[in-house]
Amino acid sequence: MGSDQLKPETLTDKWIGSSVSEREGQTWDKKKEMDFTYSNIDKFIRLSLGENAHFSNAMYNGDFTLSLDEAQKRKYDFVIDQLGIKAGTKVLDLGCGWGGWLKYIRDTVGANGVGVNLSDAQTAACIESGLDVYLKDARYIKPQDFGLFDAVTAFGSFEHVASVKDYLNGNQDEVYDDYFKHIYNLLPKGGRFYMQSMVFGKNMIPFEEIDINAPKGSDSYIMALLLKHNPDSWIPYGHEHILRVAEPYFKKVFYSDGRLDYIKTNREWTKLFYKFDLKKYLWFASLVPKLITDKEFRHQLAVLRVRPNRVCFEREIMGHARLVFEKK
Repeated sequence: MGSDQLKPETLTDKWIGSSVSEREGQTWDKKKEMDFTYSNIDKFIRLSLGENAHFSNAMYNGDFTLSLDEAQKRKYDFVIDQLGIKAGTKVLDLGCGWGGWLKYIRDTVGANGVGVNLSDAQTAACIESGLDVYLKDARYIKPQDFGLFDAVTAFGSFEHVASVKDYLNGNQDEVYDDYFKHIYNLLPKGGRFYMQSMVFGKNMIPFEEIDINAPKGSDSYIMALLLKHNPDSWIPYGHEHILRVAEPYFKKVFYSDGRLDYIKTNREWTKLFYKFDLKKYLWFASLVPKLITDKEFRHQLAVLRVRPNRVCFEREIMGHARLVFEKK
């Protein structure tokens, strides 16, 4: 049975343990963004990268002779080692995407993974693969939802924790503090949390200069296109920003800069995106009416063509942080 054939109540049943306040306001805004960003291109990603796509930065660590799959496996094995994951370990993955990490730890070490996500299509794909995944806001998980965990992971989902509005209102640090507090409450003392996230780099431009009508190829246009892809997300300013907001709850165990790795990962994804597949091109053909009527969707397809993330990494507008934290 295809994921687009899953009954709606399957996902409804997977929405558990949320208070009314969490379902309102920012959670619904974030859900709309996740569906716009990921559910819209769900079929394209799965046809390009596989049913349980590994859709986060791989770990080459300077060895760019590795295949994309080898670099993804290197990343996962690193996290397994750093977090002490083994058979029976209970792991929470925040923003689990298409479930690549959850499937890996289940199949390789026998860990018990739980994932949460706000994209209908991603959640449906995970459920169809037999993964324990729930339609739920990763920012607000509490012990009463699933109990405590031995380890927590977030492969890129931290990029969506704070919104543009949070940044403009001066609330970004407050939002991050609440996020780390929730994770702190899910772990025992000494429990570890792995996260990786895009961060703004040394060449980030002022917010006021971001303009979708700026000349194509300019930093202003590239950043605006990136915001069209993630319209309700604003990332931290360097890994130091993350360390500062996490400090009340966690000590840093490990940090590395994955900017060059992300450039390589993105290039490998692009090759797979352009690789011929009849189903993929039939999917593109089905989008013609939407391309004509939906300007915002045209911007999203421009993201697949221009790859603004990679351009931002190449220009050092953005960097990438890998961090292992331990609960104090």
